Amino acid sequence: MKILTLNCGSSSVKYQVYDWEQKIPLAQGVVERVTIGDSFIKHTPFGKDPVKISHECPDHQEAIKLVMDTLTHPEYGVLKDLSEIDAVGHRVVHGGEEFTKSILIKDEVIKTFEELSSLAPLHNPANVKGIKAAMALLPDVPHVAVMDTAFHQTMPEYAYLYAAPRRWYEAYGVRRYGFHGTSHLYVSRRAAVLLGKKPHEVNLITCHIGNGASMTAIRNGKSVDHSMGFTPLEGLIMGTRSGDLDPAIITYIMEKEHISAEEVLYILNKKSGILGITEKYADRRDVEIAAEKGDKLAKLAIEMEAYRIKKYIGAYYAVLGKVDAIVFTAGVGERSPIIREKALSGLENMGIYLDKERNKNAMSRNREFTISTDDSPVKVFVIPTDEEIVFTEDVVAIVEGRYDIPERYTYSFESPKYVNKLRELAYKKEKEKGH
Repeated sequence: MKILTLNCGSSSVKYQVYDWEQKIPLAQGVVERVTIGDSFIKHTPFGKDPVKISHECPDHQEAIKLVMDTLTHPEYGVLKDLSEIDAVGHRVVHGGEEFTKSILIKDEVIKTFEELSSLAPLHNPANVKGIKAAMALLPDVPHVAVMDTAFHQTMPEYAYLYAAPRRWYEAYGVRRYGFHGTSHLYVSRRAAVLLGKKPHEVNLITCHIGNGASMTAIRNGKSVDHSMGFTPLEGLIMGTRSGDLDPAIITYIMEKEHISAEEVLYILNKKSGILGITEKYADRRDVEIAAEKGDKLAKLAIEMEAYRIKKYIGAYYAVLGKVDAIVFTAGVGERSPIIREKALSGLENMGIYLDKERNKNAMSRNREFTISTDDSPVKVFVIPTDEEIVFTEDVVAIVEGRYDIPERYTYSFESPKYVNKLRELAYKKEKEKGH
């Protein structure tokens, strides 16, 4: 069985083709700058060098057609024709309360996703466009939606409700939903493997720190609290998002700047966070370079981001009572020793002992690391996330008719023998280059 997974953003389409029988990804890639001009695809076949091709994609249908054409190309494709694709998995950011698990896509499902677009205006419309485009090109295979919010539907009512009028929740769905669910789920299952335990036996704090950043408190393998809320704006300091702040600031700035609520929310989503602090940078690599050169605002941004992460670690430790491990993942979480060190410093009384040398050397996005000391009661892991394998496993389970929530995710990535072949190859290339 060959599974195509698609992750459609507002201006990009990420994809992977996975051979379920061989347990290897055949290819993966991304189409960038969809709808905005100068589009291109970067395609990496298994075991080969990436291929970059310029091709204008004014809409998602053209972008997905480009993906299909690339996958079947006689020179660098990995499929003879599209009939080799047995099923397609789609990432959907917001499933609301309507969807608590992955689901086979039908017309009424698409309609519900469209109705939920007001809860995720930056993501769901693009997700729906991708679904419709792929179903038009591959109408005879099953299409499955995998929701970012699904993993967090185990949060208790006292954790997901806001202290606002009950009517807001009942009439408009105002509550904490949680995001990055497939990433938090994947690294939590890998952490259980590294701890030598079953998923339902572990308590974890998982930290997905990238341009978007979130943390999850996981008790007995299930999400019980999460830093993002009604939208992905709440919580940690992010690349361009403010995270937690006093909501009264919105009306205050509206009056002072003579702008609308919509304009303030745009600023909080697109012009705040690390970019707002430094006034120059959103990419943490740029921030760290500037900080090394003495940029005071860059140094401040690092301190503020790490401090917010530390506060959430403390809060979630209190929620869980006992923590087996803390996990860092995503771009910053996997590649920024300074953020990890500052976020964990001073937490020794909580049983968290960081090995600074291990932490400094944990820089690859293609390996799993233990960065705590051998005798640390709470282990600290750096685990590269792999959302695509979560999509793939859900698709296979649904297609084969054995999708059962308590038994989900018991296949390849829970096995100690599981190795992402593309990741393994990438790590070998890193070593060859001396990185």
